This record gives sequence, structure tokens and C-alpha cells, in this order.
Amino acid sequence: MERIRIALDAMGGDNAPAAPVQGAVEAVKENDEIELILLGDEPTVKAELQKTGYQGDRIRILHCTEVIEMAEPPVAAIQKKKDSSMVRGMMLVRKGEADAFVSAGSTGALLVGGQVLVGRIKGVERPPLGALMPTEKGMTLLIDCGANVDARPTWLLQFAEMGSIYVENALHIKNPTVGIVNIGAEEEKGNALVKETFPLLKDCKTINFIGSVEARDIPSGAADVIVTDAFSGNLIMKMYEGTAHMIYRVAKKGLKSSLAGMLGAALAMKPLKKALKAFDASKYGGAPLLGLKGLVVKAHGNSEATEFKVALEQCATFYREDINGKIKERMEEGAFLIRELKKKKSGAELS
Repeated sequence: MERIRIALDAMGGDNAPAAPVQGAVEAVKENDEIELILLGDEPTVKAELQKTGYQGDRIRILHCTEVIEMAEPPVAAIQKKKDSSMVRGMMLVRKGEADAFVSAGSTGALLVGGQVLVGRIKGVERPPLGALMPTEKGMTLLIDCGANVDARPTWLLQFAEMGSIYVENALHIKNPTVGIVNIGAEEEKGNALVKETFPLLKDCKTINFIGSVEARDIPSGAADVIVTDAFSGNLIMKMYEGTAHMIYRVAKKGLKSSLAGMLGAALAMKPLKKALKAFDASKYGGAPLLGLKGLVVKAHGNSEATEFKVALEQCATFYREDINGKIKERMEEGAFLIRELKKKKSGAELS
């Protein structure tokens, strides 16, 4: 059986190296398709691997002498730390020696490295981060959630197309619905970016656009793909996570405020915690940087072993379904349309 080779940054994230190493072991135990390369300081990573008791041959360690820290300027870090776990991991993808790379390290460095080291698919203007978010109906893809704080209408159009391909193939949702984040349902509402993007999405024949979606409607599953710029997307994602934690804390405090509540708490807290955990976005793996020549996935900085395991399984699905190949095909088809849109806009500005 041909296995999927995934490089994992064992030094990235708040809980490294213990969490990524444990997640790696859990992933290979549960999925026969996966073969892993752990990148980091070999003695440190090897010691963590030995703690798990893993004796198999599907995890190997690639020694790296440097680590990119969270506070480092991204461009300088990628340029200077050539032997870091992050740079080495992305270079493995670039050279075809790994099929995917996962890291919970610096988002900025990962975004820079993804574009500079791995490279963009021809026709892709800007790669977005797409995060799966839990809803009442299942899951929705929030795109962009962290890569492009200032976006352009044609970028959002491509986000919608790439997001639709990802959801259709990874979640197996046929003809997924697409909505754009807005402050109201009416077409004329929104800022300049939304107003310019709306007609592009409406006219796009390759997506199932349903119009505007207000933030309050996202948890109910208003659309399968939620399109926005990274500034709004990141706010939505973090508010989402914080709200679930807040509801649990408030409920716990309320139940313990009286004797009757304390008696009920013993029965209520476990199912309540389980229900709210479903709305913790960190339980749904990492956010792939879509539109690159190879797969790069950003895991949450505070990821535990389970999150790493899910992110690695995500990579296997992405690779097995050839999502990159399908995005490449769509972007090549759409490159002419983007050029025509830019020409039209440029002509209108000159007249």
C-alpha cells in the first residue's frame, strides 16, 4: 500500500514536543495510510517518542537545529532559520519528499513559507486559510480565517471556489452552499469589499452562492462555505471558541450556586460539557492553506494530541481525494475570468 507521507513540526505550538509526538503516534495507530516525519531536535523528540512506547517503523525523526519562535518577524525567520523545523518541513513538501506539512507554530511564518517555499498554484492570487467550524447541521468552512487581513474582491471569489472544492471532496457535501459574511441579508448592505464581491459571487457559475450571511446565523449552519476576509474571519473564529468556553463556565457557576443546583450539577455538567465541546473549533483539525502547490496545514497554537491526530487524518483525506489537483484545475480554468474582470475594472476607472 502506498502511504501518505506527512511532515509534522514537533517543535511548534504551546504543547510541543509532547502533544505533536503523542498525536503522531495516535494517528499512525488508527490510520494505516499514514507515514510520518517528525521534525525537531532529535534527542528531545526521540525522548518524547520513547515515552509513548511506540515501536513501529512508520515514524521517523529528521533532526533540525533551529526553531522559529512565535514572536519572530515571519519573513526574517524564514530567510535566516533554514534549519528550523518549519522551513525544513515545507522544503520536504516542495521537493516532493512529503505529501503534506502540519505545524502549530508561528502563523505568520507558515503563511510566508507556504507562499515562498512551497509556492502558489498558477492563477491563485492569494492562498487563504480555511477552518472547519461546528454547526447545528454538521460543519461549515470559514475562509479566510487568518491569512489575508486586507482582501480584494477577486481574492474572495477564488476563496469561494477553492472552499467549495474542499468541502465537496473532504466533507462529501454535494454542491455546497456559499455565503458571504455581511451585516444584513440585503444585497445592498455591507462595506466596499462586500459590495464589490457580491456580484462576482452571484455571477460565478461554479459555486452555489446563496447571498449574505450574518455572523449570528453561522452556528445554525446557514451555509456550507462562509467567505470573508481574514480580519473578520479570525474574529468570528475566536469569538466562536470563546463563547463555548464562557457558556460552560457560567452554567457551572450557576449550577453550583445553590444546594439544588449542586445536586443537579452532578447529572448536568458531563452532558453539558460534551455538548459544548462539539462547538470547540480546535477539535476539527487544522486550517489548510488552500491554493499552494503542496498541502500545508496550520494547527491551533494550543493544540493537544487529539487535535494533531485529527489534523494528520485531515491531510490523508486531502491527499486521497486529490483536492489540490482539483483546485489547480479550477484555478487554471478561472484565470482568464480574473484577467477579464481586472481589465473591465481598469477600463471603467479610466473612462
